[in-house]
Parts: sequence; structure tokens; C-alpha cells
Amino acid sequence: MSKIGYARVSTDEQNLSLQIDALKAVGCEKIFSDQGISGSLASRPNLNRALRTLRPGDKLVVWRLDRLGRSLVNLIQLLDQLGEKGVRFHSLNENIDTTSSGGRLVFHMMAALAEFERTLISERTRAGMAAARAKGKHVGRPRH
Repeated sequence: MSKIGYARVSTDEQNLSLQIDALKAVGCEKIFSDQGISGSLASRPNLNRALRTLRPGDKLVVWRLDRLGRSLVNLIQLLDQLGEKGVRFHSLNENIDTTSSGGRLVFHMMAALAEFERTLISERTRAGMAAARAKGKHVGRPRH
């Protein structure tokens, strides 16, 4: 069982050393990092490498959740994929560790909030489309 660390900064001017030092301090054997890459991008080269390295029983460790992704929905999907692969997860700053019952509870609460957010967005979209139709506006693809 290995601890694999992942660090990321959004710009080339930012420094990874704070994150890397924290990941080393908790015993990460390998640390992957992306520099100058936004968290909003789902595909990050060294995150992808880290994910391919992980084996069942391993643990992915990040300094903070927002280093892994900006979107709650994206984070939940990624953590679900890790769980399906038998990989544990630990975020140092938020102290979310899926090996503990409390960490799993926090994760499931986040998943429930993400689902709630998706439902609200869908409801608002449908309401907006209905309001536009009521005003006689065309909704959808352009007519030919």
C-alpha cells in the first residue's frame, strides 16, 4: 500500500513547495504535480499519471480539495472512481480521509450536495425555458 501525493498550482509563478513539503511530511512515496494548469480542466497530465499509478489499497493524498478540482461534481466523480478502484483518499487541510467513518460521512455529504446542486441547475434551466416559451420565444436549436 502506497501513499501517492498530488499537488497543483494554477500559474507558473506560484510555488508548489508548500504542498510538496506537506505531502512528504505525511509519508507520500511518490508525488505528482501540475504547474500552470487550472483546476477547472478535467484532464491534467500528471494527475492522470498519478491516477494510473494507483493500485487497490493505495491512498491518494492532496494538500487541499481545490488542488484536485474546482467543481464539486468533478471531485465527487473522481472520488467515486477512486473508491471503485479500491483506492483511499485523504485531503490534508479539510481532514477528509475515506479510511475513517467520519471521512466517508463527509464524502457522502458532499456527494449529496453535488446531486442537489445538479438538480437545482436542471430545475432552473427548465423554468427558464418554460418562461421563454410562454413569451413566444423559440427555445432549442435554430429552425431551418
